[in-house]
Amino acid sequence: MLVPGLLPADPALERYRVHPGAVTAVELDPGDVLTVIDEEGRQRGELTVLAGGAEDYGVLGTVADTAATVLRSMAARSPVIGSLAGRGLDPGQARAVALFGEWSPAGTRAEFAARRSLTAVVAAPGGPMSVAADNPPSDLVLEVRRVSPRRPEQRPLPPPLADPLLDLRVDTASARSYEVKAGQYIQVIDVEGRQCSDFLAFCARQLAGGTERGLDATTTRNLTGNAYPQPGLFGKFFDQDMRPLVEVVRDTVGRHDTFALACNAKYYEDMGYPGHLNCTDNFNAQLAPYGIAARRGWPALNFFYNTSFGEANQLLFDEPWSQPGDYVLLRAMTDLVCASSACPDDIDPANAWNPTDIHVRVYPAERRFSMAIAHRVTPDSEPKLTKETAFQPRWSKLTRQLTEYRGYWLPTSFDGHGAIDEYWACREGAVVMDLSPLR
Repeated sequence: MLVPGLLPADPALERYRVHPGAVTAVELDPGDVLTVIDEEGRQRGELTVLAGGAEDYGVLGTVADTAATVLRSMAARSPVIGSLAGRGLDPGQARAVALFGEWSPAGTRAEFAARRSLTAVVAAPGGPMSVAADNPPSDLVLEVRRVSPRRPEQRPLPPPLADPLLDLRVDTASARSYEVKAGQYIQVIDVEGRQCSDFLAFCARQLAGGTERGLDATTTRNLTGNAYPQPGLFGKFFDQDMRPLVEVVRDTVGRHDTFALACNAKYYEDMGYPGHLNCTDNFNAQLAPYGIAARRGWPALNFFYNTSFGEANQLLFDEPWSQPGDYVLLRAMTDLVCASSACPDDIDPANAWNPTDIHVRVYPAERRFSMAIAHRVTPDSEPKLTKETAFQPRWSKLTRQLTEYRGYWLPTSFDGHGAIDEYWACREGAVVMDLSPLR
């Protein structure tokens, strides 16, 4: 279920989206009510109903009156069709109830009550828009009013990226410490979605010598020019001595925080919740065996925590955009002592008011993973990872200095040359530029 913004106050109400050219299927029990909403207007819809191993429209009190054009077009290319075929769908002959039309007003609703158990499949036909038209395809919204609210399903973890050296669950409202060797990879996974996870890392060699050096947001922002590192040229996180500790390799969310402290006792006291569990106390307990002194507030890299600074120079925060299975993949630049939390904050949007688990995996240094960062236009849109252009096999042999630009990886300079050599090559020779992101 994708619910941008606040969690629904009514546990019996579920909301889903149907994207143009796609389908969304929901199961209904007797008495459940399905409402299909044309949010922006002028968007056609197609409703196909499956019950008892075949199409059956009487169970929703309606009649099929058109061909299911979207389902028929998906017959040969979508894994969704295989699942629906097991429920009685004949994709080549699928029928549908026609919903809305060319001039349906924004907010038009169609409501159906289930007479017995069924699967409702809603499609939003969409395709290329004529250059002379002014009606782009848009989302439909489904609301399901349950007679009996469903218990949330247990989210499966995404498959490992390789054979993990460490598979560690960080239970809700707790923290765990772990050690990582230079070159190994750390994957921090948001199990249920919209869950903040604070991350700490310290140079193990300096800890052994009695010196504490950990991630430092101020140093990192000054060296990278970014609020937080992202995969590519400016992807490293530094300590106070400007030594890199971790490099960000992949990021499927792209919205995090390094402005604020990990949640602490004073924050909850100020908000009226004295004695509330907090990440700082959890970290202090986990780091004590390594001789790391306790703090009242730990500066941390807060994965998935959605913060920004507004025009009035105020620190703003909202619900995380992370979805179940989203992750950040880091590479250790030296031997590290690390700690990760599953933040217990349930009094503000940090965890969508509903703290859940975090999972950590560590992979061997011998493995190689491509760099990528995801872009989401809206909180509920699917992530799109950074792509490689057709020229990448050629220039990747010449440099490892990359930056992300408009969803593509591009070189920023070429190893063994530098800006001055490249300048004179432009002046005296010829230049080939990769303009893929501009097309």
